[in-house]
Amino acid sequence: MTGHWKAAILFCLVGAPLAQSAQAQVVTTGPDSARVSTPAVADTTRRTERLFGLHVTRPAKAAMLSALVPGAGQIYNRKYWKLPLVYGVLGTALTVEFFYQSRFKEFREAKAARNDNDPLTIDTGPLSSTIEDNATIDRGLIIYRRNRDKWIAFSAVAYAIGVVDALVDAHLRDFDVSDDLSLHWEPTMLYMPTAQPTAGINFSLNLKSTSRSTK
Repeated sequence: MTGHWKAAILFCLVGAPLAQSAQAQVVTTGPDSARVSTPAVADTTRRTERLFGLHVTRPAKAAMLSALVPGAGQIYNRKYWKLPLVYGVLGTALTVEFFYQSRFKEFREAKAARNDNDPLTIDTGPLSSTIEDNATIDRGLIIYRRNRDKWIAFSAVAYAIGVVDALVDAHLRDFDVSDDLSLHWEPTMLYMPTAQPTAGINFSLNLKSTSRSTK
């Protein structure tokens, strides 16, 4: 397995599916209490935050902040310890993508310089100028373009994971930790288009009841 697909699997594991179903907060009291059904809170009453003059919910604000500025949603949720992860993963993906883009541009200009039939045009690339074989230039152009496109996709995945993480964290802040809150996990297989399936973990977070207890 190549290093590129290892990185892709890492992104998949970081962004493992998180299924959640929650309609109302749950409060647990003593064993002699009676359970009374409580309707779900309307979305309009949950829009307690403001962003650009709009009334939004806390999860929506966290997601939009993270979409505008990576890491801003984590700061809003006060999950400062996640900032090194957000910037580390996204920064690494963008740095590698920039490297392959620079090499692709160098080899593209080298190919153009060698095919313009002008003796005054020379290849000045730091790497391509050391290569005499035009076929090697063509192969390098293909390789760097393919790797650049892969890391553009990885960067997009890293960006999306940051937004989803901020959204989920904001939702979890409103959850009441009770007996009705359950976390399940099970092994699963990650299927890649051009690689062998690999093992992963699927997490599921469920709020099983929408009732509260009263004396």
